[in-house]
Amino acid sequence: MNRKIVLAVIIIFLAVGSFVGYNYYQKIYSENVVKSGFLYIGSKANSEDTEKQLSQFVKNIDDFNWVARLKKMKQIRPGRYQLAKGMTNNDLANLLRSGKQAAVKVSFNNQNTLEKLAGRIATQIEADSLSLLNAFRDKKFISQQGISDAQTLQLFIPNTYEFFWNTTAEQFRERMVKEYNRFWNANRKAKAKALNMTPSEVITLASIVQKETAKVVERPTVAGMYVNRLKLGMLLQADPTVVYMLKQKYGQDFVVKRVLYKDLKIESPYNTYLNKGLPPSLIAMPDISSIDAVLNYEKHQYLYMCVNIDKIGYHTFSKGLREHNRNASRYHRWLNKQGIRR
Repeated sequence: MNRKIVLAVIIIFLAVGSFVGYNYYQKIYSENVVKSGFLYIGSKANSEDTEKQLSQFVKNIDDFNWVARLKKMKQIRPGRYQLAKGMTNNDLANLLRSGKQAAVKVSFNNQNTLEKLAGRIATQIEADSLSLLNAFRDKKFISQQGISDAQTLQLFIPNTYEFFWNTTAEQFRERMVKEYNRFWNANRKAKAKALNMTPSEVITLASIVQKETAKVVERPTVAGMYVNRLKLGMLLQADPTVVYMLKQKYGQDFVVKRVLYKDLKIESPYNTYLNKGLPPSLIAMPDISSIDAVLNYEKHQYLYMCVNIDKIGYHTFSKGLREHNRNASRYHRWLNKQGIRR
């Protein structure tokens, strides 16, 4: 009789153990992630914030928390994690414990002020626009780069880069400096030297080229025209520098569809109708095609350019002033006909 009781107890114990073991196994290895997507854990997120984010992806948050405690997970590392539907609690816990983030592709181009650049980047990483702007404008940082405040924008070469989502403003800034130095390789530096220009001066001229034409195919021609003027000691007489000067004076929202003669008389280091050579800094963020257009400028004898009214978006180029004046007269008559006064 005692043997039967002992055997019964053993059977019950094994049954209970099997049930508990199976239950534990289910909690650990059963699928719990119900949808694919990206989980964002902020740098300042507390346990409540984290649980709220996770609850959007998992079927049973209590089961995940149990597994997390089993694996002695005290805190999930901040970042952006890619979750796949069907992941188990074990998979999820291992991913979050490892801190293996999914990189973010950060891209920007033609952000013509530091404010706009900061706003653009803030939509793609955790750092907000104010912290980014403060990092960009940091006096110590600018001094270390050996540039002026007005030249800071040149450090940001438009492209697509991979970052972790929780990159700080300072980390983003430092990475951009590394990318800038990488961009200015020996080949590009040699071409700048052949032009008797520094990288900063090349970017300044490229910013004018960028604003002169949106047509990439035309940029080497425009660059060549300005290089010819610089070599001859002529005034650049670049309308985009005047537009930049007006926006500096009246605000970035000031609309300039037509540069007026009175504008050309305004005293400013950016008025290339009054001052020889390049302006003190870039006037816009040039993309790589504009920078390379300057470094690989087209060799020709053109000294003048004017909007081509027969092919809007393009320009006509001329070697002499007489021909240019004819082109300019046609353009001004066209502007008047369109009713474009400012």
